Amino acid sequence: MEEHGQDDAVEAAVARAFREEWSLVVATLIRVTGDWDLAEECAQDAFTLAVRTWPRDGIPAKPGAWLTTAARNRAVDRIRRDAVGAGKLREAARMIVPDEPPTDTTVPDDRLRLIFTCCHPALAVEAQVALALRTLAGLSTAEIARAFLVPEATMSQRLVRVKRKIRSAGIPYRVPPAHLLPERTAAVLGVLYLLFNEGYTASAGPDLQRPDLAAEAIRLARVLAHLMPDEPEATGLLALLLLQHARRATRVAEDGELVPLEEQDRGRWDAAAITEGTTLLEAALRRRSPGPYQVQAAIAACHATAAHAADTDWAQIAGLYRELRRHLPTPVVELNHAVAAGMAYGPGTGLALADELTARGTLAGYHLLPATRADFLRRLGRTAEAHATYTEAFDLAPTAAERSYLRRRLAETSPEISRAEVSVPAPPVRRLDEPTREPEGPR
Repeated sequence: MEEHGQDDAVEAAVARAFREEWSLVVATLIRVTGDWDLAEECAQDAFTLAVRTWPRDGIPAKPGAWLTTAARNRAVDRIRRDAVGAGKLREAARMIVPDEPPTDTTVPDDRLRLIFTCCHPALAVEAQVALALRTLAGLSTAEIARAFLVPEATMSQRLVRVKRKIRSAGIPYRVPPAHLLPERTAAVLGVLYLLFNEGYTASAGPDLQRPDLAAEAIRLARVLAHLMPDEPEATGLLALLLLQHARRATRVAEDGELVPLEEQDRGRWDAAAITEGTTLLEAALRRRSPGPYQVQAAIAACHATAAHAADTDWAQIAGLYRELRRHLPTPVVELNHAVAAGMAYGPGTGLALADELTARGTLAGYHLLPATRADFLRRLGRTAEAHATYTEAFDLAPTAAERSYLRRRLAETSPEISRAEVSVPAPPVRRLDEPTREPEGPR
């Protein structure tokens, strides 16, 4: 029994180290080797070694340092083995000595350098996001492929091509000088937002949230806002992430059930994060240069500062979504506007807007569209239609928590059908190729 307990502790420690240290280990190795594939392979080897040796030697006091050293040693061995000529051997010898202080002292963080490299303007946006999710979040190729709704082989080829382009084009591994920051700002902000989104609402799997991933996105957004103090959208993004993350403890019940916004215990929301987020938002808005992240932060602030669900100013939120559509004319934003309009002006209004989206087909396969329509139908008393539409949403829902919530709605709209009779399909996933936020109204 004691041995099983030790194995569980090691397994948990390795899993935690992967969540917390993967991106730093990979980023450090990319800096010292310049080889993205070698960095990922050696980082993976280090975690494999941890699984094998930590049960025997004990969990190190500093797992991140242990893993970085193990990965570096593995890289040295690989370079020595594959060495052709004195140049490679000198490279291996250089890697043995401790790191010298980075020459770029403005932002002493390899992960931020990694983000700016991933977001170089020479790379396509979808390639930027995929590469960031692989190197920063540690998502497998299969996970990224599911997030983009493409075959795994396609995503594997895409990642190979983008790494080859970085190498062949000589794209530097650095935060660009100040005069070049603006051309890459939008891409970096977008990647950080998508990184947070994957933590806020996972694209697949048993858990709705990956708080460690969301926290890493917040940490990097904080560094970026410090780097670019005169960029209101960087400040707005940080405000948005803080306001969203403030609700993390209340979004899922102890039994794994999704808790809708209106039912969440607002007393358990992170008050410090809400205060910081609203303060940052006010500072950004004072610059009078609103952008999509500031508008979304303002929407999040409307939710976060309402003491009770009934106090939510849905009319203001609907107006903010109309403003957001000017910056982000996407169907997901339109769906959020439909939710807000339905809450502000009645379910009939919201249903009409959601029906327009359904007719256009631009959100086909996105489970929150039928979930939203079903909620409006339920509130209008059209129970049979609501049940059929909840079934559609259930079949599309990507996480166990969301399917569990929808299963409850199915039982409510058709009491004679037990929860056990609702099968759980293998779920597809939501798209990650545009910034998205789940509709924040009841479903």
